Amino acid sequence: MSACNRQILGNPHAVKSAFIAFLAGGHLLIEDLPGLGKTTLARTLAASLGLTFKRIQFTADLLPSDILGVSVFDPDKRRFEFHPGAVFTAILLADEINRAPPRTQSALLEAMAEHQVSIDGSTYPLPDPFLVIATQNPTDLSGTFPLPDSQLDRFTLRIRMGYIPAEQERALLKHGVAGGDAVQSAFPGPDLLRQLRAEVQAMHCSDALIDYLQRLIAQSRQFPGIRVGLSPRAGMSLLSAGKAHAYIEGRDYVSANDIQAVFVEATAHRIHPAVDGKNRDLAEALLKSVAVD
Repeated sequence: MSACNRQILGNPHAVKSAFIAFLAGGHLLIEDLPGLGKTTLARTLAASLGLTFKRIQFTADLLPSDILGVSVFDPDKRRFEFHPGAVFTAILLADEINRAPPRTQSALLEAMAEHQVSIDGSTYPLPDPFLVIATQNPTDLSGTFPLPDSQLDRFTLRIRMGYIPAEQERALLKHGVAGGDAVQSAFPGPDLLRQLRAEVQAMHCSDALIDYLQRLIAQSRQFPGIRVGLSPRAGMSLLSAGKAHAYIEGRDYVSANDIQAVFVEATAHRIHPAVDGKNRDLAEALLKSVAVD
C-alpha cells in the first residue's frame, strides 16, 4: 500500500479501503465530487497489483453491449462470433456509473455477483481475480441516475475521498503526481493474489464474533429509523471486509474491532431509512447500539 499512498496523497484511508475490497473478493464504490482522485486511485491500485485494467466512461447513451460485448455474424465461418467488452479485465473502472441509465448499470450485476457474463445463451467467465471500482458523483448533480438497490448491494464498501490536507495539496500543486502506471507491482502474478484472497477467507472467526455480527444484522432490521435492514448477503460481505481488515493489520484472526472499522462503509449504502435521512448517521447509530460481549 505504501506505493499507492505515494500517489494518492493525503488519503491513506481510501487506499486501505481499496485493498480491503480487493482482498475481500468484493467491489468498491467511490462517491464524491469530481477531481478528488477517484480515477487515480483505481489506476494506481491496478498498477500496484500488476493486473489488467480497463476504464469505461459511463454516459447517458452507453449501451449494455458496450460493457459486456456483442455477438457479430462472421460470413466466412457462417456463425456468430463473440467480441468481448471492456468488462473482460481483472480490474474494471466504471467511471461516473450514475451518469448511465439503470438499464446500462444493471449490465454489471451478473459480472459482479457471479464473475461471469451471459450473452445469447452462452456464459463466459471473467478473469480471476476480478474487481469493479465504480465512481459516482453525488446524485444532486445534474444528469445523474441513482443506483438501484440491487446494484448498490453488489459493492462491499462505499467510501468518500474528501479533500486532502493542505500540506499534501500544496505538494500536489508544486510537484504534481506521477500517473498510476508508474507504480511498480510487488506481486509476480494473479496466482499469488488468489492465494492471498484464499488466506483472507480462511481466517479464524470465533463464535463470539459471529454472535456479535449476527446481533448487528438483526438489530438493523428493527432499528428505529431504518425501514429495511441488512440482508444475509450483506452480513457475509461485512464479515469478508472484516477479515480483510484484520489481514492488512497483520493478524490471523478477526476481532470486533475489525467489524467496527469497516461497518459504516460496508453497510450504510445497504440500509433504507424510514424517512428522509442520512444512511451513514443511521449506520453509526446502529453500530453504537449493539454492545460487544
